[in-house]
Amino acid sequence: MLSQIRPAFVMITAMTLLTGVLYPLAMTGAAQALFPAEANGSLVMKNGQVIGSSLVAQAFTDPGYFHPRPSAASYDGGASSGSNLGPTSAALKQRIETDVARLAADNPGVPVPIDLVTTSGSGLDPEISPAAATFQAPRVARARGLEVAAVRALVGRIVVSRSFGILGEPRVNVLALNLALNELAPASIPGSRAGEPVAANGGMR
Repeated sequence: MLSQIRPAFVMITAMTLLTGVLYPLAMTGAAQALFPAEANGSLVMKNGQVIGSSLVAQAFTDPGYFHPRPSAASYDGGASSGSNLGPTSAALKQRIETDVARLAADNPGVPVPIDLVTTSGSGLDPEISPAAATFQAPRVARARGLEVAAVRALVGRIVVSRSFGILGEPRVNVLALNLALNELAPASIPGSRAGEPVAANGGMR
């Protein structure tokens, strides 16, 4: 019996050390050496402070900021999820109709982009379409006292093209756009200072 147990024990111990200790350590070390920013969460720094991640949406609600997609997870990384509501859901239909009416009042006569009224699967999508960002430009311009053309030009500078020219769709990172917006024209938001993050319910953390 010992002749059978010993090799099994040795194999279990060796594989545990290899796959449970050595491999994770090697991958962690390689990631830290080759891609340190990505390995640490793609954090965004401002004035020496972490104000967010380029991979996680924040709950921008102030009219002087661009807003992300709606979130069924309340933009909480620990609760990442979709709403699980299907196309026949009355609650989903009512919520979308309410959001469309609210957004249409901000920019009358312009079709509301679909990603401004639908949630992503994770609830944490940090990006919106160029159309969704451009749609919000008049509201942001009014709140900041800017020309709409200047805000639209800013959106155009932040747009990221398809990866390798063929993968994905053009997109705009909301946090990056709002940081650039603060540089262009600091918002008059209580508790904020020029170019610095503000409270989570008004903008950057």
